[in-house]
Amino acid sequence: MRCLGIDFGSSRIGIAVSDDLGMLAHPLETIPNDSEFLSRLQQIALEKGVSRIVVGIPRNMDGSYGPAAEKAKLFLAQLKSEFAGVQLIAWDERLTTVEAQRLLHAAGRDIKKSRPVIDQVAAQVLLQSYLDSVAEAGSAE
Repeated sequence: MRCLGIDFGSSRIGIAVSDDLGMLAHPLETIPNDSEFLSRLQQIALEKGVSRIVVGIPRNMDGSYGPAAEKAKLFLAQLKSEFAGVQLIAWDERLTTVEAQRLLHAAGRDIKKSRPVIDQVAAQVLLQSYLDSVAEAGSAE
């Protein structure tokens, strides 16, 4: 089960990919949110042979949805029409960008200079969270 993780943003879209076993997520790339993003996502999905796409939906700390979540939901609806045969999953992405910044800082990276990488690391964090929950659910059965 190979998955893509997507951290949707109004300017940039961070992308992560899992290994073939669906156990580990790896940052892949950050693409601009422009008129070409759908064709690039389709190309990546085809190249990587993904069966699932996990899209981060930002929630407020109280669990409510704000304007960014509504944009992410519209993005998810757009993907549904473009990715027939691929399972699309909405996933809570609370604090993924904060965690991505923490990971980059711990690795000695300058956060300001790492701006292009933060989105793909945030996608990695949200995808790894999803993969871990799938593994936990599988081990509980």
